[in-house]
Order: sequence, then C-alpha cells, then structure tokens
Amino acid sequence: MTVRFRILLAMFIIAIGISSCRKELSFSENSALRINLSTDTISFDTVFTTLGSSTRQLMVYNNNKENIKINSIKLGNGSSSFFSINVDGEPGTSFFDKEIYAGDSLYIFIKVTIDPVNQNNPLFIEDFLVFNTNGNIDTVHLTAYGQDAHYIIADRTLQGFPKYKVVADSLETAYWTAEKPYVVYGHALINSYGTLVIEPGTRVYFHDGSGLWAWSEGQLIVNGTIDNPVVFQGDRLESFYQDKAGQWDRIWLMEAREGGGHYINYAIIKNGFIGIQAERFLKDNKAPLTITNTIITNHTGMGIYSHNYHISASNIVVANCGNYGLALTGGGWYEFTHGSFLNYWNASTRTTPNVYLSNIYTDPMTGNLYAYGFEMKMNNSIMYGSKEEEFNTDFYPGTDSIYTFNNSLVRTQWKSNVFNNCLLNKDPKILDYENYDYHLDTLSPAIGLGNPLYSTGMLQLDLDGISRGNSPDAGAYQYVPTEEPSTR
Repeated sequence: MTVRFRILLAMFIIAIGISSCRKELSFSENSALRINLSTDTISFDTVFTTLGSSTRQLMVYNNNKENIKINSIKLGNGSSSFFSINVDGEPGTSFFDKEIYAGDSLYIFIKVTIDPVNQNNPLFIEDFLVFNTNGNIDTVHLTAYGQDAHYIIADRTLQGFPKYKVVADSLETAYWTAEKPYVVYGHALINSYGTLVIEPGTRVYFHDGSGLWAWSEGQLIVNGTIDNPVVFQGDRLESFYQDKAGQWDRIWLMEAREGGGHYINYAIIKNGFIGIQAERFLKDNKAPLTITNTIITNHTGMGIYSHNYHISASNIVVANCGNYGLALTGGGWYEFTHGSFLNYWNASTRTTPNVYLSNIYTDPMTGNLYAYGFEMKMNNSIMYGSKEEEFNTDFYPGTDSIYTFNNSLVRTQWKSNVFNNCLLNKDPKILDYENYDYHLDTLSPAIGLGNPLYSTGMLQLDLDGISRGNSPDAGAYQYVPTEEPSTR
C-alpha cells in the first residue's frame, strides 16, 4: 500500500465520519420544547437623545435534551425601533433559524438610541423582542426613558488646548436654564469678556474628556439654590456610573477680570478628573473665585487645584479624590470657612496628602519657576482622611508664606503654632462617608468646635440651611439630633 493511497484512504474515512456526525445533528420541531430567557424585561435608565445607551445582555437557554432552532427573533417595531440588537455577533432587527444545541445558550446584546424630540420632559420608549420557537412565542419587554437636551459640540481647535465650542462670546451674557439638560462634547468655552450664567436646577452632563472652560477674563456665574442646585457630572446615567469617578475632565477657570469674578453657589460637581482648576494663566488675576454651599466629590485627580489664585469658599464639601482634595499652588490668597475636606479614597492607592500648599509658580508659557506670596486661612473646618499625614507644604524662601488653621479638626503629625484652637488626629465620625453623606455622627468631636466669630452673616446657616446658633460645629454641616440622612 503506497503512502499516497494510505493518505487518500484516511481522508475518505474522516469524510465518512464527518458525514455521519452531521446526520446525527438533528433539530427537534416538537412544540413541547421551549427556550428559557434570563429575564422577561430589560430596562434602561434615562438616556439622552441621539446618544446610545450602555449595552444590556440577554441570555437564551436551551435546557432541553434535544437540539432546537429558534425560528425567528424579531424586534416588534422592526427597523423603526429605537432599540438595536446583536445576536451572536451579528447586528440586525430580525434573525431566523438560530440553532441552539441541547444544554447550550445564545447571547443577545441590546442597546437603545433615542432620536431628538422637541419636548422638555423625559419620554418613555418601549418595544418587545419576540421569539418564535416551534410555534411557541416568548417576549422580552424593552423599556427606556429618553431625555431631550441641548448639545454643545466642540467645533474649534487651538494648538496646545482641548477642542472647544464658544458658548458665551466676548461682551455676551449667555444663560443656561433648567428646562433641558446640557450635554457637552469637548469643552464649552466662555470667551474673554463673556459671561455664562447657569440658573437654578440646571444639569450639565459632560462626555468623556469634556469640561467647562473660562478663558482669560471670561466669567462663570453658577446660581444654584438649596432646593435646586446646579449639577455637573458625566453623561452616563446608568446606575453603574452613578458614583464612578473620572467620567469627564474639569471646570477650568483662568484669571478673572476686574469686577467679573467667578461665582459658584449651590452646585454639585462630581465624578470627574478635577472638580475645579483655577489658575492665573496669561495675566494677573483681578477678581476672586467665590464658592459657597457646594459639594465637590469623587474625582480621580483633585477636588480643587489652584495656581496663583484668589479663592474664598464657605459651606463647602471636598471629598473622595484620588490625589489631593485641595492643591493650592503658585502662591495666592485663600480662605476656607466651614469646609469639610474629607478623603478616604479607596479606588486606587493614594500617595498624596489631602491638602497641599505651595508658593511655587510655574509660568505656563515659559516653564520658568517663581515664588509668589501665599496666604491661607482655614476656619471652623474639618480636614481629615485615611492617611496618617493629610497635610504638606512646599515653599521657596524669599516671599511671605502664611497659613493658619483656626478652630478646625485636622489630621496631621505636624506640631506647629499654625493650628489655633484645633483638634488634631481625632476621627470626625462622619455619618456615612461611603454613601456620600458627610453629616456629623452624634459622637463627632467636631460638634461645638467652631468659633461663632467665623459663623456670621450668611454662615449662620449651614449647607442644609440649618442654623448654627451660638455653638457652631466644624465643617459644612451643623449637627442636629433629629436630622435625617441627606439625600443630596
């Protein structure tokens, strides 16, 4: 027997074997055999019009002892459906004769994209995914809420800067209102001598890498209220993204013009890279950034990063940041009163302290280093976190660098006269930090620690509008024995 003959004989035997196996792969048409579905309803959280949702997965099981075919899988609304499906890697709206072997399963992936509509309220979208297997009909209910929005799409570039769209041009005052949310792709830019006013209850959603940017001598005014704060967050609204940090870039404020300082009141700034970056960039800063009644939380980088700026902040929470909560650099003037600066970040290893102060200024145009005067006061505040040392400085000599902590609770190993009437290294006993409730627990040593001299005027009320009376607590919240957990 020649080698060639042996090879041909082997191939013939293999072919017969394969043919025999194929004959055994029969698919039952018995109507008693049914498929099993992993769920009968798939719901999507609110999604913006024109933007696709995240993907949901549906499993189809053949728990029978025989092979079956799904005669058809169809979206009820066909090609006009807002939903789209992918069956075993193949996109479409209808599929036929999908085989499932005994004991095997089939993957189906589902998305929803909602077209723009001219209405302000969320709209309800539904469809059905229909399976026909040997005459048996099974359905999966598909539901989603859609929301129309204003879309800010970057359309300009400037070398060395992110792509942007001008939303308030020079000598223009633009208003963002609460009627529809704003969805930003790229950076929404306030031009020099332009002003953007954001009204109570407005919600601003940023796509990945996007942000809000005030160019030199532009002005940002955020006019939230206690009942209708302005919210800045990422544009993914599924529950998985609710508390996921790093979804967008930052609010970037260059130097303000004289008489046109930046002002942020009752805002929630969450889930980005940097909450607020305020820096002198092209010229001297002529007006302060004023932040009141604001929560800045859950950022992968920093809560507030400044570079030779003037910031006044009160009734403020800065919490849960992957690096610094406060990084005040390049000199400047700062005052924080009734702040809760808390950092128990655990999504990655944090190597930096919660608060960092420096008078070292790096010129953004030349890269040269300078030292500028620095002054900071922190009054009636809490500065605490999970590290043994949550405070550090880096000062060049030759300029005045003054900083004091007054009537505050601070975590630090420093022994210094900069801590006036402070408690050091005492757990502030935050009510429920993991669930973003930064109120004080009943045993908090911050209760009664504050000095009423720092709690005058508008600061007689805390972030919730609760009176501090004559015995203010340190931090943004006054402890009230009957207080219920915050929903904000």
